[in-house]
Amino acid sequence: MKKIAVVTGGAGFIGSHTVDLLLKKKYKVRVIDNFSSGHKKNLNHHSNNKNLDLIKLNILEKNKLNKIFKDVDHVFHFAGVGDIVPSIENPSYYIANNVIGTLNILEACKTSKIKKFVYAASSSCYGIATVPTKENHPINTLYPYAISKYQGEQLALHWSKVYKIPTNSIRIFNAYGPRVRTTGAYGAVFGVFFKQKLSNKNLTVVGNGKQKRDFIYVTDLANAFYKVANIRQTSQIYNVGAGKPVSINKLVNLIGGNITYIPKRPGEPDITWANITKIMRDAKWKPKISFDIGVKRMLKNIHDWQDAPLWDVDSINEATKTWFKFMK
Repeated sequence: MKKIAVVTGGAGFIGSHTVDLLLKKKYKVRVIDNFSSGHKKNLNHHSNNKNLDLIKLNILEKNKLNKIFKDVDHVFHFAGVGDIVPSIENPSYYIANNVIGTLNILEACKTSKIKKFVYAASSSCYGIATVPTKENHPINTLYPYAISKYQGEQLALHWSKVYKIPTNSIRIFNAYGPRVRTTGAYGAVFGVFFKQKLSNKNLTVVGNGKQKRDFIYVTDLANAFYKVANIRQTSQIYNVGAGKPVSINKLVNLIGGNITYIPKRPGEPDITWANITKIMRDAKWKPKISFDIGVKRMLKNIHDWQDAPLWDVDSINEATKTWFKFMK
């Protein structure tokens, strides 16, 4: 009997790469996605795979979920909404999707004997943290997106304790790689820079570009989710990054192009840096793709970002007005 996995948000960036890995591992995979940010094209290469079932469904449609979870072994919960600025402008939407949506999935899991539920959490729960950041770092949610993801995580861990749904959570640092989002709100640095390069425009660098981010390549991240689903440990939180912060200036140098500097944003850390000792120990996981190689792979397919929005100084200023208003 093949193992069965449910991947919510499985047509999205990280979710679709996790689906790739699960199918390679001979799972039967049921994808739940409403295609608000995910795309069917991310799974087109599996169009003839009989082990993939693509289900168009919003996780807020609670009554339609239960039957999907029958006989399921593993659940990977990526569905939800991202981005900082929109969460400041419409917090109730974020709470509904990232908290109530997670609750609906957990309730559906109660109808099946799940071997492991793995929640896609966010390192944004730490706020401006001391580094390298461990899992027991104090929580400091600075905007509605961060608190909505943290509350979803707390629900998952609570359901693990009370309803015995074995759960682990992965706090994702800065994921990048093929299929990273190309549309929507300003903020996804690769999409912004790649479109600007394609258009022969200056790359808009926030602050002085010396800020560092712990970028983790998406296939390494998908492998972390797979391994954390298949370990004996449960009710655990794991940080996942590369453990090697890289400056935005290095990213710009790898992409190439002229630079326009724009004002540093309040509430953004100068550095993110995951302490990954725990997941390396428990799951025998470690990142394999270096940042240089990861960026080069993306640049080979830079035309994938041809339809991304083109951002300039004026449009960025307009898009981040709310940020500067509330985060100062």
